[in-house]
Amino acid sequence: MKKATLSPYILWSSLFIIVPLLLVVYYSVTIETPEGIELSLENFKKFFEPIYLKVLWRSIILALISTVICLILGYPAALILAGKSFKRSNTLIMLFMLPMWMNFLLRTYAWLTLLEKNGLVNMIFQAIGLQPLNILYTETAVILGMVYNFLPFMVLPIYSVVSKIDRSIIEAAEDLGANSLIVFLRIILPLSIPGVVSGITMVFMPAVTTFVISRLLGGGQFMLIGNLIEQQFLFVGDWGFGSAISVVMILVILVSIGFMSRFENEEQGGRLW
Repeated sequence: MKKATLSPYILWSSLFIIVPLLLVVYYSVTIETPEGIELSLENFKKFFEPIYLKVLWRSIILALISTVICLILGYPAALILAGKSFKRSNTLIMLFMLPMWMNFLLRTYAWLTLLEKNGLVNMIFQAIGLQPLNILYTETAVILGMVYNFLPFMVLPIYSVVSKIDRSIIEAAEDLGANSLIVFLRIILPLSIPGVVSGITMVFMPAVTTFVISRLLGGGQFMLIGNLIEQQFLFVGDWGFGSAISVVMILVILVSIGFMSRFENEEQGGRLW
C-alpha cells in the first residue's frame, strides 16, 4: 500500500527532476567534434575564465546584499505579524502576500514605471524639493527588484517559526526578571534560527540565479549568471556551456544549503538562559 502511494511521486520526480538533471549533466560534459559527441570538461574550463568568474562573483554579491536587506526588513515584520491576534494576523499576512498573486514579470515591470526618470519616485522627490534619482538600469535598481520580489520568502518562514514559540517560556523568563532585550536575545532569537535559515535559503537561491529582474531593471548594462545561462540556451545555442554553468550553480546552491543546514543544527537547542 505504501509503495503504491509513493509510485505517482516517484514517477513525477523521475520525469521532471531526475531526467532533466541527467540531461543537463550530460550536455555539460560533452562536446561536438567532427568525429561525433565526445566526453570533455572543456565547458567547465571555459566557465572558469576570468570574465565568467566575474559574472558569478557579481551575482553572488548582489544576491547576498538582497538577502541581508530582506532579513533586516523581514525579521521585524515577522515579529510584528506573530505578535498580533490570530484573526488580525491572517489579515495582515493576506495583505502582505497580495502582490505575490500578480505575475512575477508584471511586478518587475511595475518597478520600471516607479524608477524611471519621470516615474512616481522621482515625482515625489521633486514635489518635496529633492533632486531626482537616476537609479534605473543600475545594480541598485536590481537589488530593489530582488528585495521586493523575494521579501515574502523571508518573512513567512520566520513568522511560521516565531508564531509557534511557546509563550510560557517567555512568560517564565519575564517572571524571573528578564527584560524585553534579554527575552529576545536568549529566547526568541535562538528559537527563530530555523526560520531565519529557511528564509535566507529561499531568498538567496532565486536571487543568485534570477535573469528577469536583472534584464529589465538592469537594462542590459551588466550581466548576471542567470542572464548568461539564458543567453547560452536561447541566443548563442551553446547548450553544453549553458549546462556547465547550470551544474556549477547547482553545486553552489547545494553547498550554501549544506552550510546553512549545519549552522541551523548548531544553533538549535541553544541556551535560553
